[in-house]
Amino acid sequence: FRDQLIIDTCLSYSSSFSGLDLRCNVLTDSGAKNVAAFLQENSTLRYLNLMFNDIGTSGAELIAGALHRNKTLVYMRMTGNKIGNKGGMFFASMLQINSTLEKLDLGDCDIGMECLIAIATALTQNKSVKAINLNRPLLYSQEEETTVHIALMLKNNSSLVELHLCKHEMRNFGVERLCEALYENSSLRYLDLSCNKITRDGVKFLGELLKLNQTLEILDLNANRIEDDGAIYLSEALALYNRTLQALSVVSNNISGKGLVALSDAMKTNMELSYIYIWGNKFDEATCMAFSELIQTGRLRPNRTDVEPYEVDGHIHLAELSHGLRRHYYWTPSCGEVTKKDANASLAIAAVSEHL
Repeated sequence: FRDQLIIDTCLSYSSSFSGLDLRCNVLTDSGAKNVAAFLQENSTLRYLNLMFNDIGTSGAELIAGALHRNKTLVYMRMTGNKIGNKGGMFFASMLQINSTLEKLDLGDCDIGMECLIAIATALTQNKSVKAINLNRPLLYSQEEETTVHIALMLKNNSSLVELHLCKHEMRNFGVERLCEALYENSSLRYLDLSCNKITRDGVKFLGELLKLNQTLEILDLNANRIEDDGAIYLSEALALYNRTLQALSVVSNNISGKGLVALSDAMKTNMELSYIYIWGNKFDEATCMAFSELIQTGRLRPNRTDVEPYEVDGHIHLAELSHGLRRHYYWTPSCGEVTKKDANASLAIAAVSEHL
């Protein structure tokens, strides 16, 4: 779709829909000008998906400006539009004014350190945003300043339910700061720390947090390096203390049999932990047997994990299943409801994730 065709289509039905999905087109800053005008005039639109278009900084300024005045839009996805740090700053300013928007996705938008700090500052006061995606910023500092500011925000914010911090170059120092903040936070239910540089030492802080935290329901540690010791820290907290976490992803974390069996043992005593994703680690026979047992006894439902047992020559192995915390992040059905929500844990557990 070209800009004018998109806008003409929108305007012709402007009073009859509450959601508009324009993802994966070639909408540019020129089209963004018309989208901004549309947002200022429309009073019914609640969901707008502009994911993976060609909107840049000036387009971001116009759309964010329109949201200063818009009182109906609740969900907004800018995912994959290269608005840059300056474009992200316009959305940070918008969050200081807008009191309607509940979900904002700025993942893969090339935002930078200044933008992240500004957004964290805005969310300290903003009471309407329940879910925000800040995945894959462009960061050039090793000091984790952005994580420190996000942690400060979490100490003061009582409305944010879902936070995505994938690919933030986060290390153990940053995890420690987040955990310190989460001792004082009673609203966050979904924490995404995937694709960072967290090791067993960082997970130790998470394990201690989980012993006391009664809010977190989903924890995504996919593609870190927590290894066996990190998995054991989590297992101890989940087996003996925590009874609120429902979903855990430790995909691709260099965990071997010792750590994976510890996680499976934790599930035998913790009946609340219902979703666990382990693919991409080092499966030995003990691991295969342990998870096969969980599945065969009904403790772990087949659509709530990413492995499936099978037998060859008397030995149990595990095959990969395409289930996960965010199965439908980059792709969702173009019509109708997502079926089998259990295979996509963020939908099944945290309703706020529906469009984020």
